[in-house]
Amino acid sequence: MSERAAPFYCPYCGDEDLRPSEEASGAWECRACSRAFQLSFLGLLARRPAAETPQGGAS
Repeated sequence: MSERAAPFYCPYCGDEDLRPSEEASGAWECRACSRAFQLSFLGLLARRPAAETPQGGAS
């Protein structure tokens, strides 16, 4: 099993005092603001063809 990437800071308060939580996979606890959050991978975005990308400018 490979290790997952760890967050660098809390998404709520910005502090870096994070610990892995034992509640669920990908769950983290912030010791500064006492919040828990969970990270999960949703998937890859599909690439749009160049013709479909928005072009800056008025038509």
